Amino acid sequence: MRFSLLHTDTDTQARCGQIETAHGTIETPIFMPVGTVGTVKSVEPRDLRAEVQAEIILGNTYHLYLRPGTALLEQAGGLHPFMRWDGPILTDSGGYQVFSLEGLRKITEEGVRFQSHLDGSYHMFTPESVVDTQRSIGSDIMMVLDECPPSDVSEDYARTSNELTMRWAARCKQRFAETEGLYGHDQALFAIVQGVLFPDIRRESARRLVDMDFPGYAIGGLSVGEAAAQMYEMVAVCCEELPTHKPRYLMGVGTPANLLENIALGVDMFDCVMPTRNGRNGNIFTTQGILNIRNKKWHDDFSALDPGLDRYTAQTYSKAYLRHLFIAKEMLGPRLASLQNLAFYLWLMQEARTAIREGRFAAWKRSILPQISRRL
Repeated sequence: MRFSLLHTDTDTQARCGQIETAHGTIETPIFMPVGTVGTVKSVEPRDLRAEVQAEIILGNTYHLYLRPGTALLEQAGGLHPFMRWDGPILTDSGGYQVFSLEGLRKITEEGVRFQSHLDGSYHMFTPESVVDTQRSIGSDIMMVLDECPPSDVSEDYARTSNELTMRWAARCKQRFAETEGLYGHDQALFAIVQGVLFPDIRRESARRLVDMDFPGYAIGGLSVGEAAAQMYEMVAVCCEELPTHKPRYLMGVGTPANLLENIALGVDMFDCVMPTRNGRNGNIFTTQGILNIRNKKWHDDFSALDPGLDRYTAQTYSKAYLRHLFIAKEMLGPRLASLQNLAFYLWLMQEARTAIREGRFAAWKRSILPQISRRL
């Protein structure tokens, strides 16, 4: 994997770059559709390419480990051929999902013992095993195992937790160095900065991971209930410490406004379930604003779903038709809404990159945010 920094905005920390992987080049800043179990819900890989114009997707190690399992993935030749997606894939380590299993997991120095949410069976994730699992998946970018504590823990707990994350990161890096990919292509391992909402711990976490010399760095443990202002403060602290010549990935974020504010702070990569989850619930992002497609006001509105977005779904289907599909509980409704939302997110990233390259990102962000954030 190679990252090239191409442009930096003059008025903010926003930047444009390229990440070269074995499965293609990614233009940054970029949003990654979430394909938790080997599928971006209801969206075919060909639509991810042609309509959404996705350049990289995300898979989840925890879910893929449980189902379909590493044996089947290895038999298939990895996740790329199994799901018929030939572009880059990033996998998280599964740490966030495991630590979300309140009452169903136990943390030790060795790793995390947990119960499956599927059948209650017991499993163990260690720094070494999550690297091995991601080797089986064959993702282009892998993540270290980290502890992701909630936002309301004490400073002492946050510090102790971060120490464990540091030791686990070193073990992941060692395991990565001792093993090779299974499918003939290179993989990269990113570290994860933690520290909850404590700036000093965030700085220490970032500095120590930078000293370990990973090819890229994620910022974890945010967008888990804290205020947006707190998230931005922690992101700014992390970006001050992370190297400019390596990619920065903010995990699990977020709304369109969150994306633009964090791009301004220097973040390159994002993922979130919001576009597809909100789409399945009839909440649709457009270039004119956000609409609840179930509202009666769209009953006889035959205008295009999103006149400002040059994509098939946005231009072909009317608001009235989408509303009809949702009211009738037809599967096509959530599918089209998901396509629209993902296409909008990727369009927003394209527009951000253009604005950065042309030296007008700050002004563009000020003008676009009120437009895309309003409720229609």
